[in-house]
Amino acid sequence: MTQGVFVTGTGTEVGKTVVAATIARTLKGEGARVAVFKPAVTGLDEGVETDHALLRRASGSNQSDEEIAPYRYGPPASPHLAAALAGEEIDPERLRQAAAAAAEGAETIVCEGVGGLLVPLSPGYLVRDLAADLGHPLVVVASPGLGTINHTLLTVEAARATGLEVAAIVLNPWPEDPTEIERSNRETIAELAATPVLTLPRIDLGDPESWPELRI
Repeated sequence: MTQGVFVTGTGTEVGKTVVAATIARTLKGEGARVAVFKPAVTGLDEGVETDHALLRRASGSNQSDEEIAPYRYGPPASPHLAAALAGEEIDPERLRQAAAAAAEGAETIVCEGVGGLLVPLSPGYLVRDLAADLGHPLVVVASPGLGTINHTLLTVEAARATGLEVAAIVLNPWPEDPTEIERSNRETIAELAATPVLTLPRIDLGDPESWPELRI
């Protein structure tokens, strides 16, 4: 099986795609053939660069939209709802097959979830279930500020409850001059989760050459 990671988050808007893209670019810079995968993308109506387009650009992959993200929807909604609004339902088997196909010919794959671990992709099938099916270690993305200890530890607990390995936690975006709360959050999460806690500063998505390396 192709090696890889599965990037999840403590919720929406914590920068999962930014972290996944940075990991992919780091691997590409080390000379690896990198594939990327995201089960579903929503919010296409918002008119910004899509998650799958950013992942493709960061990894240097020539995968098509369909190969990276088999389900793509306009409304910025939970994938199960976006699918229902489109008159369809996300098929777990199609996701598993698409992820396997994406990994073919690659040395490593960077998968990104949708929202948090307990977000439903379809009725009865969560992002966590897909992560377990794919079998890659998790990278949990969290914000560095107030409230992140609880959110992060709950996500780690939800992952470990089903046997998922948490390889690292990434606080994003990490400020140039972190406050005492932010520094304490990093130390506390590392201690209580017994997992490496990395940081990623705010990056310029339009200038990949300036991105820092992020090794997991």
